[in-house]
Amino acid sequence: MIHFWKRLTTSPVAVRIFPFAFFLGLTFCQGKLGAASAYWIYGLKTLLGLALILAVWPFIGEMRWAFSWAGVGVGVAVFGIWVGLDGWYPDFTSLLAAWTGPVGKWLGLKPSGAEALALWNPLAAFGADSPLAWGVISVRILGSSLVVPPLEEVFYRSFLYRYIVQPEFQTVSLGRFHGGAFLLTAAVFGLAHQQWLAGILCAFAYQGLVVWKGRLGDAMLAHAVTNFLLGLWVVWRGAWHFW
Repeated sequence: MIHFWKRLTTSPVAVRIFPFAFFLGLTFCQGKLGAASAYWIYGLKTLLGLALILAVWPFIGEMRWAFSWAGVGVGVAVFGIWVGLDGWYPDFTSLLAAWTGPVGKWLGLKPSGAEALALWNPLAAFGADSPLAWGVISVRILGSSLVVPPLEEVFYRSFLYRYIVQPEFQTVSLGRFHGGAFLLTAAVFGLAHQQWLAGILCAFAYQGLVVWKGRLGDAMLAHAVTNFLLGLWVVWRGAWHFW
């Protein structure tokens, strides 16, 4: 384990990929070990994600929060886009089910957000007055606001974007604009979300912020603002499909 950690932290690529990949791997496990695992695995991955952030913090210089009104504004605007586009286009699972046809049915893909709605609704699972339900909701909002932004921004905006420009990515300035990397990174980010179109536009906004400011912290802030507002919206409107 010590040898693994030493090799991880001395590799600029691995130290930026592993925390995100580990977090993503746990995400795929949610709901696969029984219905309740959708909740307890999220709590587990939030704790482990936070631990990984703290562990790699000294080795990733750009992983630093930065406050700016531009970051707040972008975060609010992306939240508006995410909510405003809802229902105007098919989600990723619906598209995949349509494209794959019988294969999609065999894989269990359904052109509907109903499964996601049933999968993640703590108030329905534990009761509207249950402290456990509100505890799960609080962990989800905090996790998406404080843990997800550093992990995703380091992977997408710092590593992947710059790696596409140049494999020796640390030689590429965060403020450099590259059209191909800008589009490709946004596409990858968008297709990693059910709301793929909103995700692509979101990536444009966050990456543009990084290029404009020449640092990652503003995008981390914007991402946190978006996710926090989206979390409040989910609970207020019962829009569980966003989660």
